[in-house]
Amino acid sequence: MPETLVPACEELERAFVRAWRDVGFREELNRILQAYGGRPTPVTPCRRLSAELGVEVVLKREDLAHTGSHKLNNVIGQALLATRMGKKRLVAETGAGQHGVATATAAALFGLECVVYMGEVDMRRQELNVFRMRLLGAEVRAATCGSRTLKDAINEAMRDWVATVETTHYCLGSVMGPHPYPWMVREFQSVIGTEAREQWEENFGGLPDVVVACVGGGSNAAGIFSGFAEEDVDLVGVEPAGGAAIGRGVPGVVHGSKSYLLQDEFGQVLEAHSISAGLDYPGVGPEHAHLASSGRARYVQVTDGEVVDAFVLLSRTEGIIPALEPAHALAWVVREREHLAGKRVLVNLSGRGDKDVAQMMEILG
Repeated sequence: MPETLVPACEELERAFVRAWRDVGFREELNRILQAYGGRPTPVTPCRRLSAELGVEVVLKREDLAHTGSHKLNNVIGQALLATRMGKKRLVAETGAGQHGVATATAAALFGLECVVYMGEVDMRRQELNVFRMRLLGAEVRAATCGSRTLKDAINEAMRDWVATVETTHYCLGSVMGPHPYPWMVREFQSVIGTEAREQWEENFGGLPDVVVACVGGGSNAAGIFSGFAEEDVDLVGVEPAGGAAIGRGVPGVVHGSKSYLLQDEFGQVLEAHSISAGLDYPGVGPEHAHLASSGRARYVQVTDGEVVDAFVLLSRTEGIIPALEPAHALAWVVREREHLAGKRVLVNLSGRGDKDVAQMMEILG
């Protein structure tokens, strides 16, 4: 992390600690998430899919949150915090565009200037979300170096923050980056796990046997895992086979945090690949590295082909078009259906698939 950002991170940590202990801040955050964000999102039993797989599958519907993904939980929290800190401008990075759209939305809601960095490749893959961000008043700047994907967008956002730190808050989108971001983002996303546990107990009784979520940086997984981490529940994070930082990475440092990272023998960061722009990242949040190392959660990988099949299967059996990110979690359930037979499985449907429809039209023909 650049030395110039150390004071900014320390300032942010102090502000977050004070805010998170402030009942008024928590009440205001919850009020906005309910009245504006559409929380609580429901849990949905998948009767036809469950019958086909022989596994009881229930979805936590983050796709029904305002802007279409779990990303809004975090950015509303950070925008509220930035306003409290006197910041007038947000910068953000985005891969699939959902975090960028959520940040642009929060900036519009709070009256803040907004700049979103996005890899040039991802801008082509996610043209609809680029248009949505601009419609919401954000400036979208292309990252044209490196692989021109999420990693490079983060680099550009951090450079912007270094130059404008006195007036700008960096609205980081996942449980990664320098402290306090992994902790702070997990806390803002913990609303998913808290709600899901209460809803499961009320609607189905007891606890699910398995909780499954996709993992790129890992914010949606960290959010839903937090509700079940202290219980006897199998936690499964699903990575893309081409970007599996836990599955294929080794410890390293990138973007200010130490975690599992795809890198060569010289410590150079390797390119990640995923059919989903939102999971196209060579690292993973440090909390997931801890959960993997301690054995509390297990991390598995699925291929792009399995993801495409799961995307189609959920659409046709339940009338729900998932984003390609949570289709990774579904793909693992489909592959493991024989081992999961008779179990109750909660899948975090972290986003809706509108943004991926054009890409899937090209793939499916």
